[in-house]
Amino acid sequence: MINILIIDDEPEVGHFLSYLLSSKGYTVSLGGSGKDFYQLIRERVYHLVLLDIRLPDANGLDILKELKKTCPGCKSIVMTGYSTIKTAVDAIKLGANDYIEKPFEDIDELESLIDRLLHHNQSVNDSEIHRIAKQTGLVIGSGKEMQHLIMLAYKIAKKNINVLIEGETGTGKEVLAHFVHQASLRSDYPFLAVNCGSLSESLLESELFGHEKGAFTGAIKERKGIFEIANKGTIFLDEIAEASLSTQVKLLRVLETGEYMRVGDEAVRRTNTRIVAASHVDLAGAVEQKMFREDLLYRLEVVKLTIPPLRDRKQDIPELLAYFLKKQQSQLHFSEEAENLLQHYQWPGNIRELVNVVKRATALAEGETRMITSEYLPDKLRAASYDRTSSRASIIPALRKSEKDLQFYLEDWVKHIHQLWAAEQDVGLDEIIQQVKELEVRIGRAFVTKMLKETMGNRKEAAERLQITTRQLRYFLNEKKGG
Repeated sequence: MINILIIDDEPEVGHFLSYLLSSKGYTVSLGGSGKDFYQLIRERVYHLVLLDIRLPDANGLDILKELKKTCPGCKSIVMTGYSTIKTAVDAIKLGANDYIEKPFEDIDELESLIDRLLHHNQSVNDSEIHRIAKQTGLVIGSGKEMQHLIMLAYKIAKKNINVLIEGETGTGKEVLAHFVHQASLRSDYPFLAVNCGSLSESLLESELFGHEKGAFTGAIKERKGIFEIANKGTIFLDEIAEASLSTQVKLLRVLETGEYMRVGDEAVRRTNTRIVAASHVDLAGAVEQKMFREDLLYRLEVVKLTIPPLRDRKQDIPELLAYFLKKQQSQLHFSEEAENLLQHYQWPGNIRELVNVVKRATALAEGETRMITSEYLPDKLRAASYDRTSSRASIIPALRKSEKDLQFYLEDWVKHIHQLWAAEQDVGLDEIIQQVKELEVRIGRAFVTKMLKETMGNRKEAAERLQITTRQLRYFLNEKKGG
C-alpha cells in the first residue's frame, strides 16, 4: 500500500488531488498547514509528499528540511505559483524530487510525474543523465558539486523556464546548455548558439531577430533570425553581458511577450523559444554598474547554474583526458608523471585550455611514442611544478612512482634534473641530493622486482644473481612497501 500526504492551504486544490490519487488506489492523507504536517508525519510512513511551498503558518522549505531528516526515503513534490519558482528550485536543491506549478494545466503530466516517482528508482534517472551527458560531450566526473549541478540541470530541463549559466571562461557553459536542451521536452527542435560578445550591435540584432532586404548596408536579401529558426527549441546566448543596452531591451521584450521584429521591419512576429544564457562575469555586479538591465537579469536567472572551475575539480582530469583522447581517436595515453603535472596546474583557461593541451600533446607525440610524457606538455605546465613555500623557489618533482617501465622513469628523471640545471632561479641542493638518493632506491627496487619475477619469488636466488645479500634485497622490498 502506497501512502501519500498532501499539504496545501487551498481546500479545492487539496480535495482535487486527494480525489485524483485516491481513485488510483493510493492511500491519501490531507492537511492544510504546517501544524497538520507535523502531526500527520508522525502517524504513518509516507512514500510521497505533495507540499505547497507557501503555507499560512510555516515555510515550505523548513518543512522540506524536516521531511528529509525524519523520512529521507520519502519522495517529495513541491507545489508553487510562477512567482515562487525560484523558491521551488531552492527546494530541489534541498532534496525535493520535483515541483509543479499551480494552477495545474496538464493533469496527465501531473499523474505521469507522480507515477514515475513512485514506481521508478533513481537508477533510471542516472542512466538517462549519463546517456544525455555522453550524447552532448559532458563529462560529469566524480565530484559531488558537479554531480549535484547536473542533477539540478536535469530536473529543471523539462520545465518551461529560462536558465542562466555562470562560470569562468572555458568551463563548458555551452556544453551544459546543450545538455539542458537534450534533457528537455524541446530536444526534437533546434539548439542554436550565438556569442553576444563576438558581434557588433547591428550584426547581433540581425543574428537574433533577422532582417529585411535593405535594412542596412550589405543586407542584400531578407534573413531569418535564430528566434525564428529555433522556434520551439532552445537558444544559447553566450556572454550575454556583452549585449548592448539597446539589444537587452529587445531581448527583454521577447522574454516577456514572445514578440520581436526583424531589423528594418514593423511586422510583429512571435516565437516560442527557451533561453539559456551564460556569462563569465557576475551579472549582479554588472547591474550595479549600470551595464546590465536588472529586469532582464530577473527574467534570465529563474534558475542559475554555476559551473565550478577546473582547478576545483582536478580529480576529474584523468577522466577528461581519456574522453578527449577518445574523441580524437588517439591510441596514446598520458604517463603518470604527465597526469600528475596536469593535476597540479591551476588551469586559468579551464577545460578549454585542457583541450588545447591535449590536442598539442597528441599532435607532437603521434607517431613517435605510445605514451605522452612531460616533454610533450607546454613549458608553463612544467614551470607550475615549482612550489614557492618561501622566498626561495623549491621544486616538488612529480616523478613517476610506478616501476612498470624503468625506461620512462629514467627519462623523466633526467629531464627533470636538466630542467633544474637550466632553471634561472634558486634551487635547493638538499632536494636534488634527496632526488638522487630516491633514484638509487627506485633503480634498486626495479631490479629486485624484475629478478624476483625471473626466480619465481626465490629471494635467495635473486640476491645471488644480483650479487647482493638477502638483507639488502629486503631493504629494497621494505622501501617499496613504504613508498
